[in-house]
Amino acid sequence: MNCIVKLVKNSISISLIVSFSHTAMAEVNSPNSIERLTIVGKSNGISNIPGSVQVLAEKELATFDYSDIMRVLTSVPGVYVLEEDGYGLRPNIGMRGSGQNRSEKITVLEDNVLAAPAPYSAPSAYYFPTFGRIQQLEVHKGASSVLYGPRNIGGAINLLSRQIPEENLSGFFQVNGGQDGFAKIHTYVGGQSDNIGGLIEVFSYQADGFKDINQTEVDSGFNKNDVLMKTMFSSDAFFGTYQEIEFKLKYSDEKANETYMGLTNDDYQKSPYSRYAASQKDNIETEHFQFQVNHFVQLNSFSSIVTSLYFNDFNRNWYKASKIGGKGLSDGGIELAAMFDHGLLDEPLNVDLKANNRSYISKGLQSHFDFDIEDHNLKLGIRVHYDEMDRYQWIDSYSLNTDSSMTLTSAGVAGTDSNRIDSAEALSLFLLDEYQHDDLNIRLGFRFEDVDIKRKDWGKADPSRNYLPKETKNSSSAFLPSLGFTYAMTDNFVVLANVNKGFSPPAPGNESSEAEKSTNYEIGLRSSLGSVNSEAIVFYSDYKNMHGNCTVSQGCSDDNVGDQYNAGKVQVEGVELKLGYDFTASNIRFPINASYTYSKSRFKNSFESKLDTWGEVYSGFELPYIPENQLQLSLGAHGESWEGNLLFRYVGKSRSSAGKGQIPVDQLIEARTLLDFRAIYELSHKHTMSISVDNLLGKKYMVSRAHGSIMVGKPRSLILGYEYSF
Repeated sequence: MNCIVKLVKNSISISLIVSFSHTAMAEVNSPNSIERLTIVGKSNGISNIPGSVQVLAEKELATFDYSDIMRVLTSVPGVYVLEEDGYGLRPNIGMRGSGQNRSEKITVLEDNVLAAPAPYSAPSAYYFPTFGRIQQLEVHKGASSVLYGPRNIGGAINLLSRQIPEENLSGFFQVNGGQDGFAKIHTYVGGQSDNIGGLIEVFSYQADGFKDINQTEVDSGFNKNDVLMKTMFSSDAFFGTYQEIEFKLKYSDEKANETYMGLTNDDYQKSPYSRYAASQKDNIETEHFQFQVNHFVQLNSFSSIVTSLYFNDFNRNWYKASKIGGKGLSDGGIELAAMFDHGLLDEPLNVDLKANNRSYISKGLQSHFDFDIEDHNLKLGIRVHYDEMDRYQWIDSYSLNTDSSMTLTSAGVAGTDSNRIDSAEALSLFLLDEYQHDDLNIRLGFRFEDVDIKRKDWGKADPSRNYLPKETKNSSSAFLPSLGFTYAMTDNFVVLANVNKGFSPPAPGNESSEAEKSTNYEIGLRSSLGSVNSEAIVFYSDYKNMHGNCTVSQGCSDDNVGDQYNAGKVQVEGVELKLGYDFTASNIRFPINASYTYSKSRFKNSFESKLDTWGEVYSGFELPYIPENQLQLSLGAHGESWEGNLLFRYVGKSRSSAGKGQIPVDQLIEARTLLDFRAIYELSHKHTMSISVDNLLGKKYMVSRAHGSIMVGKPRSLILGYEYSF
């Protein structure tokens, strides 16, 4: 593997040198930068993709101006989200039954580059790009995600950051304020002239939180800051070829008083927006730095190369209660915390807080070649990647006193708890041939993944790492073909179908080193009849070996965190529907959009795991947290200087643990119907006022049963805003 990586690095270096010295026969112009960073390419190419694809451009994202990506993704059929903190700070996203926990089973990219802190060695993404600054969003499911791995079973999300404005000078300023101390400032300024351009963007938001921590003055809020800078140089002086090089720097940090402690059923019914005093010191701090260089060369009118060099450094420490009164959160600790707050305990309560301290590095080099040969559009890609996660953790002990204050009784030593490094080296290749003949479009693709994974574990007795660690290694490789087609039966109707092999590499904690593999099928119909657009897709995913990753958020014990369980055969099937209708009456435009997902899932063999959400599984059990029905409907009314939009969202009931038949009361996630509203009024072409109300009807609803306790969704939230642009 190492010699292959070196060879590939040398090959890419040579290709870069060649691209700078290539002589083009035809004069070319600068293409739109956002088209180079999108997976889809040109916007009119979506109808020809033989798979499920949805692109939400800047104007569509501005309709409700969400800072929480999970509230946006509910409009995409086949996508499931699991709320956690109510603000989308750590999204849990799944596609077609892949599982939502920490978005570990999908590929997340920003500007076509892997965004997760360690996508191969530690897939649970505790970092997610700040969604409020994202300019465009793409969601790919099934075979349409073949271009990007390593996880192409459920699909891929590509987030496009703010592009350098094409004007000489352009800018934007937004300020929002609302309930629960919510405040947001978003601003950017940039432009380009001749052969140089630049951009700086700042996005900062915060809240005091919507939960009150019992008998304390500590809030449950957060503060997150994100700064993005870009510089671009372009030239056509290299033998007539147009070339661009862009430097991207990004920094973000976050402090959030977040916890994994939910409520008992009685407390949820009586006081759903409370938190136990034992969680008052729970806090996560993160820091993220990214450096990326993109180089684009238009070799001639029919071929181009995009190369990206990237480096991500992410650090986080989630300091949170792990044991209460000597009991884990899933083993009676939360019940003890509840008893303490209700005055049923006469003595101080011991609380262990674990410093879940982790450092991540992700870096790599990738190139995408795009060229046309007669009726064929060919895409060839290569990526060399390395990532690692360093767990260096400890436990502090506190006394929760009878006055609800907490006193440190024993300070832990760094490295005396989890003390290991997981790392991965990966080589990825893909080839996609798109052939167009009259009304038939055929896509034949191949993806190759080769991964070497390593774990070095020093154990709890060697915090200084003075001795040789216990070392385990495993390797995995996969050849992943895909075949799909679209056929335009008429100018208004397109039929599509595809099949592809899916893959997820094993994590270091997978003792048998088994990869997750599947065969995925799609068949569907797209139609466009005047102002009515629709799409219907039937999907079927046949897993040969589904993975389940053990994380604290799923209720795993500390000793098992990082382990990966193999579920064997799993089947997920369903229907995805989209409908859009846009009409005008009395000079008022009325956009209507609807999406619906029907899903069925089941394990096809029996096994036992230490994963709380799986546990002991029997053949025929349904997967947890996959509602059978999801429906979203948005209605708008847009005048010349104003607009109003209402969003209706229904999520059917689901179960918190694998099972079959009627859902037990203590595992039931109840169905919910939510309404969001936003109205905008233009004071002038530069000044705009807005009012937003999330959860308009003030619905109380549960989102999960982590550790056997209930986590509640965000209540009604009113936000006022002002925008200025030039």
